[in-house]
Amino acid sequence: MDKKQYTVRNAKPGEYKEIGKLMVEVYSQLEGFPKPSEQPAYYQVLANIGDMAGKPGTELLVALSPDNKIAGAVVYFSNMQHYGSGGTATAEQNASGFRLLAVDPSERGQGIGKLLTIECIRKAKDKKHSQVIIHSTKAMQTAWNMYENIGFERSEDLDFLQGSLPVFGFRLALI
Repeated sequence: MDKKQYTVRNAKPGEYKEIGKLMVEVYSQLEGFPKPSEQPAYYQVLANIGDMAGKPGTELLVALSPDNKIAGAVVYFSNMQHYGSGGTATAEQNASGFRLLAVDPSERGQGIGKLLTIECIRKAKDKKHSQVIIHSTKAMQTAWNMYENIGFERSEDLDFLQGSLPVFGFRLALI
């Protein structure tokens, strides 16, 4: 069976609410990941994901199916100051990052996560940044494996705790 052709573009304000619902759905279903009742502030950020798009150097990207259905989304940061994680990532210079990658469960296995990741890497290269910074958790093992296959390497100096959840940092050198 042929894989569908997906396109990536910046999200439109009218799509923010739908993307927020997708983020909450995806993250709340991760086995071993805190639930909305355990980290309500985090899920508030997910639900209001469009708010991030207003920060300097920040883009909310969507992957669209051929019939224009939102199949996935990610937040790209060309200015790490606005990355918004714990730990030291926000102090990184000459770097881009991305966070909050989510793929619609009904669209998994189509390469959407990789497509969104590659687009973020392309944007970082266009900015002539030397690296891309990301974070993942043990609950996100599928994404973790994908990142390592693309070339991201663990970077313990970027690790932090989100409440009681260990969050693991990764870097991809671009030059």
